[in-house]
Amino acid sequence: MKLKHNINPVLLQFINFIILVYSFVTYVPWYIFSGSRQAIAKAKQVKAKPVNNKPGAAYRSVNSLHCLASVLYPGCDTLDKVFKYAKTKFKDKKLLGTREILKEEDEIQPSGKVFKKVILGKYTWLSYEDVYIKAVNFGNGLAVLGQQPKTNIAIFCETRAEWMIAAQACFMCNYQLVTLYATLGGPAIVHGLNETEVTTIITSKELMQTKLKEIVSQVPLLRHIITVDGKPTTWSEFPKGVIVHTMASVQAMGAKADTGNKQQARPVPSDIAVIMYTSGSTGVPKGVMISHCNIIAGITGMAERIPNLGEKDIYIGYLPLAHVLELSAELVCLSHGCRIGYSSPQTLADQSSKIKKGSKGDVTTLKPTLMAAVPEIMDRIYKNVMNKVNEMTSFQRNLFILAYNYKMEQISKGYTTPLCDSLIFRKVRMLLGGKIRILLCGGAPLSAATQRFMNICFCCPVGQGYGLTESAGAGTITEVWDYTTGRVGAPLVCCEIKLLNWEEGGYYNTDKPYPRGEVLIGGQNVTVGYYKNEVRTKKDFTVDENGQRWLHTGDIGEFHQDGCLKIIDRKKDLVKLQAGEYVSLGKVEAALKNLPLVDNICVYASSFHSYVIGFVVPNQKELAELARKKGFKGTWEEICNSPEMEKEVLKVLAEAAMAANLEKFEIPVKIRLSPDPWTPETGLVTDAFKLKRKELTAYYQMDIDRMYGKNVK
Repeated sequence: MKLKHNINPVLLQFINFIILVYSFVTYVPWYIFSGSRQAIAKAKQVKAKPVNNKPGAAYRSVNSLHCLASVLYPGCDTLDKVFKYAKTKFKDKKLLGTREILKEEDEIQPSGKVFKKVILGKYTWLSYEDVYIKAVNFGNGLAVLGQQPKTNIAIFCETRAEWMIAAQACFMCNYQLVTLYATLGGPAIVHGLNETEVTTIITSKELMQTKLKEIVSQVPLLRHIITVDGKPTTWSEFPKGVIVHTMASVQAMGAKADTGNKQQARPVPSDIAVIMYTSGSTGVPKGVMISHCNIIAGITGMAERIPNLGEKDIYIGYLPLAHVLELSAELVCLSHGCRIGYSSPQTLADQSSKIKKGSKGDVTTLKPTLMAAVPEIMDRIYKNVMNKVNEMTSFQRNLFILAYNYKMEQISKGYTTPLCDSLIFRKVRMLLGGKIRILLCGGAPLSAATQRFMNICFCCPVGQGYGLTESAGAGTITEVWDYTTGRVGAPLVCCEIKLLNWEEGGYYNTDKPYPRGEVLIGGQNVTVGYYKNEVRTKKDFTVDENGQRWLHTGDIGEFHQDGCLKIIDRKKDLVKLQAGEYVSLGKVEAALKNLPLVDNICVYASSFHSYVIGFVVPNQKELAELARKKGFKGTWEEICNSPEMEKEVLKVLAEAAMAANLEKFEIPVKIRLSPDPWTPETGLVTDAFKLKRKELTAYYQMDIDRMYGKNVK
């Protein structure tokens, strides 16, 4: 969608003439020297085909029509072999980087709240050889503590270098790594630790003192706690029989240990590498059992979609490593000689919440070339940049909009715009360090507006990926020269995808012009199932007559003529209203979430009623300005609780819904404005910022009752 400007029509015609002349003059040298001709040709090529002509046939990448890929390197069929191969090939190259903390200080806000701010120094690096030695010693040290092969060990820790070192140690020694999000609530942590019967947990000092301290007495089998960041503070109420170690002390034990019989502990491809607990959007978290061959097949498929991946690349790791997207991305980088510099959402950019004003965030210092993100983070960047554009002078704003609209036209044709990139979008690009060559988005659907914005302003391809924890994160990724929006790309070379009829929703794989249905993923990346949950495993996984294992995703997709997949619905998000109309909650949210007025939105519908309602986290600046224009005065809470302001926001939502061609019955009729944001810490969204509908429904139950009350008209 083009941005709107307010330029005088006569002046605009003159500017368009200049642009036309510029385009004509530069076309021939661009055509000869840019190399984009090949990219345009590749963008038009068919990327996946059905394996036969029958309805519902599986689609495969044209690069793996006859045989699905399953290994990165010959003979490297387990994760320990992959790392050993990488260590041998890239021995002295930098691998894991961490920024040193120069200074920490408390900053008092005008509201009286105290925020902790940091000044960070340079990145310090561990080489491939350094990491390998640390992992070997840590694995041996865990054996000294009594850890046995094929038994479970938990990691409950923020994303950092020590997380990856601990993981590699477990892969080497065939310990089954249980991963738990650092933002999970107490009951969910207790459930994961007790279900997997772990006796050892790897964590940080902060999480030990803030989260584990409260629930450790509810984990009776726990014997060892290992902190990754130095000697922890002890406290007297810690249960007897639980010993606290540091990672360094365990590595020291391992360095001295006798490892003569260690070879017997090596894993085989079918052994479980990770039991990954999802911060699922419904119910208690489920542990997905992911084998060595599952992960290797998945990262083989992902790596094939990243051209020229290698030693020159720098990846910034800040998403939770307990999420399959981040773990897979880092393993892809580790296996190809890339550097991984660690960060966090609080220190990522110069404007991040923990970075002291005037000092540099992690992207500015690291200057990564590769980055993964979830849609929520990309949506925030989009809104922040557009807010800054709106604050520009009229001349600056119109210049930006002209360049934006011009570049949108050019990239839709497959052309590049080097002059716009260097003169207009350079400052925006510097927000992510200035060197990003590929942005990968996964975890949830990315809106077309945000995807196109990131393409234009950050001057790089934005690859949408689609996969689940249950498919080891692998499914599809868009190719770098595919600049279409709203699609998730063709199947990766490690898997195949077919569409299953869903009669209730009216989706059939015989539909025209595009076959539609529930997305099923098949291949070696499809995982073993759910830990101690045979009923759910049988429901979500099936095996066909050829022995191929299939995952039933619950997502509804359609295949386009070039073999690319588009996710168009979700079975769980489809609600039938009282009058019989079906409402896709995700579709409505996607149409409204990019409004400047909306920071987040959850749409709700009941089959016992005839209309849709919603909960909205408004943007504080935008809502305060709207309240000022309407003459409403009050505190932030009073503005959000005002029925008058609810009606004003509803008007804005209705206009956006009609512009997005939503049906009348899909447009929310009543809303609740939430003064508090939804974060993983509140338990209302997952770590990937996907909505937890069950928790949101419970949290807003009184508002639901009010909006669906007897007197509602």
